[in-house]
Amino acid sequence: MPNPTRSARASPPAISRSSLAQQVTDNLRQRIYDRKLRPGAKLDEVELARQLGVSRTPVREALRLLVAQGLVEMRSRRGCFVAALTVEDQKQIFPIMARLEGWVAHEAAERRTAQEMAHMEVLHAELERHAAAGNVDRYWEANYVFHIALQELVGNTWLQNILGELRRKLNLARHRSLKLPGRIHGSLAEHRALLQALRDGDGRRAEALMQEHLHRQLDALLELEGAGPTSSPPPHRSSPQRAAPPTKPK
Repeated sequence: MPNPTRSARASPPAISRSSLAQQVTDNLRQRIYDRKLRPGAKLDEVELARQLGVSRTPVREALRLLVAQGLVEMRSRRGCFVAALTVEDQKQIFPIMARLEGWVAHEAAERRTAQEMAHMEVLHAELERHAAAGNVDRYWEANYVFHIALQELVGNTWLQNILGELRRKLNLARHRSLKLPGRIHGSLAEHRALLQALRDGDGRRAEALMQEHLHRQLDALLELEGAGPTSSPPPHRSSPQRAAPPTKPK
């Protein structure tokens, strides 16, 4: 008869293997985001296993997960390649993100508690600090945390999952938009205006400002690509960081 104690003790290695595959997935995802694995690069299982000091099995499992997340492409008879985020991809994804995150901002402005608002103030202070230091990497990380916190405040798990999938794809561009001269300060100004709308509990304005914020990220990326601005800008494309020009006296 099989020893039940021995069978029970045999279970942990399976968990360990699963954990190892997740660690490999996290490692490769970060290398893709950091562009250490460049868009279009072929991912060789044997070489990756050698670099990471693991067998091919967790590497193969990791690549399958990354394919499902849209970060890796499986090409018939050719293997796996790092996915590229094309200009057309960006033009299609950002408007969707703008709509969804705009709705998040609207809900957050109307439902936030004083305690939640205090937390958003702390997160915004991090943006201010990193922008003042000109630290693009840390600003991008703080910006990411700010947006995630807004989504968690609303508490819609389905929406968080959808935005998470889209964000993983957009992370292929990571913080490139912030490399456009002046963009980090423009982004900060947009965040200041958004924060004020949250303070005021003005859902409609928060929604419009968040949509504007996302579209300006897209414009910055397209400018860096030399692709020009979006072809169909939203009707509220006024700039929150620029004051209206003074009127001439009559």
